[in-house]
Amino acid sequence: MRTQLFLIHFAGGNSYSFNFMAPELKKHFELHSIELPGRGKRMGEDLIKTHDEAIADLLGQIQMRRNDQPFIIYGHSMGALFGYHVTQELEKNGDAPEHIILTGNPGPDVEREEPWHTLPQKEFFANLKELGGLPLEFFESEELMEFFEPIIRADFELVEKSNLFSNKTPIKTSISAYMGIDEKRSDQIDNWNNYTTGTCQTELLAGDHFFIHNHTELLVNSITSLNGNYKVF
Repeated sequence: MRTQLFLIHFAGGNSYSFNFMAPELKKHFELHSIELPGRGKRMGEDLIKTHDEAIADLLGQIQMRRNDQPFIIYGHSMGALFGYHVTQELEKNGDAPEHIILTGNPGPDVEREEPWHTLPQKEFFANLKELGGLPLEFFESEELMEFFEPIIRADFELVEKSNLFSNKTPIKTSISAYMGIDEKRSDQIDNWNNYTTGTCQTELLAGDHFFIHNHTELLVNSITSLNGNYKVF
């Protein structure tokens, strides 16, 4: 049996969000791309809007799929924050990941701008357009925007309320964190050092919030280097 790798998506994402790197990762891992309800394969379920519900849901999905092999967690943006919080719970349960890889997020307690989930529609979509990650065709389709708006708003509400109520106790699991040098708060990436007693490696890469699409090879190599060699950093 192979090392397991659990992928946690960004706001508005789903289990298909990492398809751009999944083929290579499947060569090295037993891959599980999990998702919150209300999107993707779980479209018929109600959206989650509270931090505790989201953590419990993701934790349950991981525990249901766990075997007796080592495992790693990778999350981007919202997925990075939840990857950290899920790891807290896994450590409490005595089944911690060997390592977590977190991208596009400087970690808890970093000052953020005005909440997005309460913005009027025009401003909300203007911010999303600036953030990147969505094709321009998306913003030209009222049908697409109408369909995805509740999902993306719910996810931003999760993230924006997470810092108010979540546990910020450092984990023991080691962290590798990456951010795009052009994204907001990238200069605070070393904040992750405050949230682990293990090793913490941080690196800035060229690009904006969705820099991961321009550095697929680097990220895949970084993740696969951990397979059977968890002390690499």
